[in-house]
Amino acid sequence: MANNTELITNIANLALALSFIVALIFGIAQVRTASRDRKEHFTLDILQNFQSREFAELMCFMAVHKMPSTYEEMNHMPNEEWVLIAQYSQQMESLGMLVAERYINIDLVDKTLGSFVLTSFDKLKPMILDTRQTTNDPFMNEYFQWLAEKVDERMKAKPRKPFNEVR
Repeated sequence: MANNTELITNIANLALALSFIVALIFGIAQVRTASRDRKEHFTLDILQNFQSREFAELMCFMAVHKMPSTYEEMNHMPNEEWVLIAQYSQQMESLGMLVAERYINIDLVDKTLGSFVLTSFDKLKPMILDTRQTTNDPFMNEYFQWLAEKVDERMKAKPRKPFNEVR
């Protein structure tokens, strides 16, 4: 009788251990799935932001207008233009942060904005560098600059072919 009780106890303990292991594996799988779902949802939100009319207007403004080269020139611009430059640079700064912190993949930036990140930073670079010194703010647009440099490195190291040519 003692052997049966011991056997039943061992089987019950084994069943509990296996149940725990299965629950742990299931829990880990659920957490990973939820994390992936959040990342996908976040990526879709970012894509929608870059496909908005407002962002298209910012891109057009950046492409067409002459940018100020100093902090002083920036301060003498009409408020509407100053706000557009500030909004665009803040959006690029946020995008750079998201890529740097690996919330979104740089491939997304490459496929959606590509070289525009680099060309727009180059247009703003003289003003940004002057503003950093003039206002004693060495961190101004640091992630925007980092992102532009990363895009430039990627374009030089591994230029992406158009999707229609790859397939």
